[in-house]
Amino acid sequence: MITFLICLAALVIAYFTYGKYLERVCDVNEKNPVPAKTLYDGVDYLPLPRWKIFLIQLLNIAGLGPIFGALLGAAYGPVAFLWITLGGIFMGAMHDFVAGVISLKNNGLSLPEIIGKYMGNGSKMFMRVATLLLMVLVGAVFMSQPAELIAANIPCPALETTMHGTMSWEVFAVLIAILIYYVLATILPIDKIIGRFYPIFGMALLIMAVGILYVLLFQSDRYSIPELTSLRNCIADAEKFPIVPMLFTTIACGAISGFHATQSPMMARCVTNEKQSRSIFYGAMIAESIIALIWAAIAMAFWGGVEGLNAAIAEYGGSAARLVNIISVQTLGSVIAVFVVVGVIACAITSGDTAFRSARLIVADMLNIPQNTLAKRVAVSLPLFIGGLLIILALPFQTIWSYFAWMNQTLACITLWCITIYLAKHKKPLLIGLLPALFMTYVCASYIFISPMMVGMENRTLAYICGGVLTAVVLVVGILKMSADRKKITAMNIK
Repeated sequence: MITFLICLAALVIAYFTYGKYLERVCDVNEKNPVPAKTLYDGVDYLPLPRWKIFLIQLLNIAGLGPIFGALLGAAYGPVAFLWITLGGIFMGAMHDFVAGVISLKNNGLSLPEIIGKYMGNGSKMFMRVATLLLMVLVGAVFMSQPAELIAANIPCPALETTMHGTMSWEVFAVLIAILIYYVLATILPIDKIIGRFYPIFGMALLIMAVGILYVLLFQSDRYSIPELTSLRNCIADAEKFPIVPMLFTTIACGAISGFHATQSPMMARCVTNEKQSRSIFYGAMIAESIIALIWAAIAMAFWGGVEGLNAAIAEYGGSAARLVNIISVQTLGSVIAVFVVVGVIACAITSGDTAFRSARLIVADMLNIPQNTLAKRVAVSLPLFIGGLLIILALPFQTIWSYFAWMNQTLACITLWCITIYLAKHKKPLLIGLLPALFMTYVCASYIFISPMMVGMENRTLAYICGGVLTAVVLVVGILKMSADRKKITAMNIK
């Protein structure tokens, strides 16, 4: 319990300390113009109240990540608390905040265009393709899973059931219904569906977490949270799933996730004052880390420790949804548990629709297509939905998820390098972005050589060395880029 409480306190304190420091670093000023007012179009550029933007941002970036990812990541042991806390404060929240502010100061530009501005056209072209693919993957994942959850007509069926091979008419019908909703949420003005319903779902996500937190704090005699006494890997198959890099891709949304930076521009177009950035971008990520911390804690405590959790994961075939359902029913009661399950489905659906909406904005920015008419929004969106549906029909869920997990953290890595270059251009403290960028580069690089879905080297020492070499190469390229930018700035100042 002590470790949990320290981590919880650290996350809250960070919002008022490190978040405030980042606000000064990024020169946040309430007098600066914001795109919601200067580029108002009534569709995407549209002022919204801060409380509503916060809840939309929280639901956009969270989805099922801080619940499912934290629950499965807890199988590694109390070391998960450390990753959620330090990752959330110094990587995830910083990543979300600075990326959000950069977009806000650049007329709400989407992530690939921001990458292009600070890292060059080559990086921009790569990010356009990679980000679009990630958005469609996210949309596909969170279209298929709610469809199966609803169609199965039981609280939480196993996640490993896939659309591949055979598909029941029930699943297909629900899938089409969700697809229709996605189309509407993607093409209609942001205040029509997302602005009306997301705050409600966002509150539901927070209420779920508060309910579990109450159980942890006031039923500690029944649910004992393990303490962090070492960095030992407690997962059942530690040799196959080493902490580095597997923990850092299993728990993504609760610590750092590249998907978040694709969502921030959507809210940057609705912010009415730059001073709102800390609560919306940094605050939403801190809130998500707290949610992840709570679910990781109950996952370990509910089954009497990490060994019990690993046994439960094996028993239920790795189905995080089944585990969430069992925890909810037995800790909160069957009535409240129904709302939890509905909330889980809602979280999944609301991650998918904003993924497609972000994809539309990315394509529109890339091709310079105005989005002020319905016909143009439909024209941009239709190929994206077709692509998502084809992915669902062609690939098993586990395959989609495995590649999504790596691409997600790779996107975070690239965004961190962009933040570092941005800080260098504005003569700000580099270590804020550089240290997280190096760390995540090594995580993504070593994953390539260790994961059985990729190279899958049996010699772990060699795999880690290869990851280190690749990280060193990226560092050299980054230094050269920052050095070249500095020379350009100096030359411009002399002129």
